[in-house]
Amino acid sequence: MPEQRQEEPGAVPGAPTDLVDLVVAAAATVPQRAALVADGTTLTWAELDEEVGRVAHGLSSAGVVAGHRVALAMANRPEMVVGYLAVLRVQAVAVPLNPRATADELARMLADAGARMVLADTVSVAAVRAAVATLAGALEAGAGRGDGPADASRAGADGGGLPDELLARAVVPRVVTVGTTLQPGERSWDQLRADTTRDHPQLPDPEKLAVLLYTSGASGRPRAAMLSHRALLANIEQAGRVEPAMIRADDVVLGALPLFHVYGLNAVLGAVLWHRATLVLVEAYEPEAALDLVAAQQVTVLPLAPTVIGHLLGRDRLAERLSSVRLVLSGSAPLDPEQVEEFVAVTGIAVHQGYGLTEAAPIVTSTLCVPPGEDGEVGRPEPGSVGNALPGIEVRLVDDRGLAPEQGDPGEVSIRGANLFSGYWPQGVEGPDEDGWWTTGDVGFLAPDGQLFLVDRVKELVIVSGFNVYPSEVEDVVGEVPGVAEVAVIGVPDPATGEAVVAYVVAPGQEPEDVVAAVRAACGTRLARFKQPSRVEVVAELPHTVTGKVRKGSLRAAERRRNLELL
Repeated sequence: MPEQRQEEPGAVPGAPTDLVDLVVAAAATVPQRAALVADGTTLTWAELDEEVGRVAHGLSSAGVVAGHRVALAMANRPEMVVGYLAVLRVQAVAVPLNPRATADELARMLADAGARMVLADTVSVAAVRAAVATLAGALEAGAGRGDGPADASRAGADGGGLPDELLARAVVPRVVTVGTTLQPGERSWDQLRADTTRDHPQLPDPEKLAVLLYTSGASGRPRAAMLSHRALLANIEQAGRVEPAMIRADDVVLGALPLFHVYGLNAVLGAVLWHRATLVLVEAYEPEAALDLVAAQQVTVLPLAPTVIGHLLGRDRLAERLSSVRLVLSGSAPLDPEQVEEFVAVTGIAVHQGYGLTEAAPIVTSTLCVPPGEDGEVGRPEPGSVGNALPGIEVRLVDDRGLAPEQGDPGEVSIRGANLFSGYWPQGVEGPDEDGWWTTGDVGFLAPDGQLFLVDRVKELVIVSGFNVYPSEVEDVVGEVPGVAEVAVIGVPDPATGEAVVAYVVAPGQEPEDVVAAVRAACGTRLARFKQPSRVEVVAELPHTVTGKVRKGSLRAAERRRNLELL
């Protein structure tokens, strides 16, 4: 069990320019404090710094240099943390990927990033190998015709359907495996890890690129947000200034949010690094096992996806098993207020909501930031509020003319702060404007005291258990199913996942049962599970505007009527 301790003076480091500075500082000041706990083993801050140094040495020896992109497709395990920090230590760029993504999805992201190496564990290795084989075939096909990689996407199956602009910067990445049998040409984690460490001089440039994180942009295809060390550090520092504190030096924090997601990577791991707290990693979330782990490790802070609150309700001895917890933090999707009320009544634990985006690294607002009342009491968020902006972040609303709406009227949420990204990979497009403002695509309204209420999304993102699904990506897959003439994908409310994906399909002359089966088979092969439609509706036609665009609002209205009828 990690030691319980009081927060020491000066726990927050001064003016780091690189995330690696945080590890070095922690190893120097609290070397014997527990940094990571996983599967019964513990790494102190001194041991974590040593492991990061050894893997960084191995990366350098393998030819990884500053600016190279290194993908990490791993579950929440110590190697994911060590690998991420080692990539940054050699001034390369980390590209965290969902270890449960399909081979098609991985091939696209590896090609887009131009990743030179990919670290894979038992969860991801089969899909990673298939993705690398796809890239190798595509690049070989292009080279064989003398056309170069830019023409490889026209090589049929060899190209894997990858567009020219991705293959133009793609390489065949080397595969490093963790916990699995090697295949020819691969290297194991133990082989990558050097016997000694060596110094890697850090350039004091906070604007250097640290991470590429894939999210859904306005184009409809997942694309990478470029996060600099400046952006990552700024958001960690902004969150660290919130009172009462989200995370303190004496906290033991549950690491259940996936580290390939910005919330797990920076809002959780980043905060632990900043405060030199302890992170208890959860490789595969299961409610009963997680509750046992919380009790055994005396976890004090639970950062959770919103749907997890519902998973925990009704569990045996819930309050007793969570007796060490002082705070629950939730983000990435709205909380169910009734579930929160029941959870607080049963456990007595405060639950606080936040709002953020990958492009903001990620936290923008928190209900912990609601200002105190006139009587000086702790601020109480209004129902439906996602809180006030973190210190150092500005939030404003703009209407469709770019002007501020009337007080109480909705507008598109625009934000400014040092935590913002540098644009989308690779050209850095669509980043903050010349005055530092960036429009989020979310619609909301602001209360007089600055509390933000989200009411809609300009973009058509569907958020499933906190993960973004862009409908056009699903529509591309379903549209290729034989017999499908037209498809429209929308998000609908779901009590278990927040939202669920529903596909409306037109397939003239086909038996509905056959269409549903074919759509599910195609999506099961090419899309991660959370992107797959929970329901496929075969219809005679879709509603259209006079210009031929599908009226998805009509489909959503039909879903609302359907839900009312079910109720």
